[in-house]
Amino acid sequence: MVTDTLSTAPTTRTGTWGTAFAVFACGVGLFQVALAVGAPWGAAAWGGANAGVLPTGFRVASGVSALLWAGVAAAAASRLLGPVGRRRLLLGSAAYLTLGIAMNAASPSGIERAVWVPGTALGAGLAWMAWREARTR
Repeated sequence: MVTDTLSTAPTTRTGTWGTAFAVFACGVGLFQVALAVGAPWGAAAWGGANAGVLPTGFRVASGVSALLWAGVAAAAASRLLGPVGRRRLLLGSAAYLTLGIAMNAASPSGIERAVWVPGTALGAGLAWMAWREARTR
């Protein structure tokens, strides 16, 4: 009897929700890169206290944040962490973004409330769905 070894290999696809969440994470990461290199969007980030270009400390924090979001995107769109690690990352991301909805809603910055509350809600929804999808794979 001949067996097909390819049919027993684990899938490398992460699913639609995982891919969608990875795209969201890339978008947030690119926003942080723009802040780190001097984009004048300070009113839309870090509580909105610094209109224009962020001070050096916040720019460094944005650079670190961009690296973290890149890692999240890479892990969400791949099997990099293995199935258990990926599920944990997605669950942690979903919880973090859910908390972020409240944090952005409490921001004194009107831009953060108008843009990041719905944006963070979208990201949280995508992360929760990606986590749910990953539980079935």
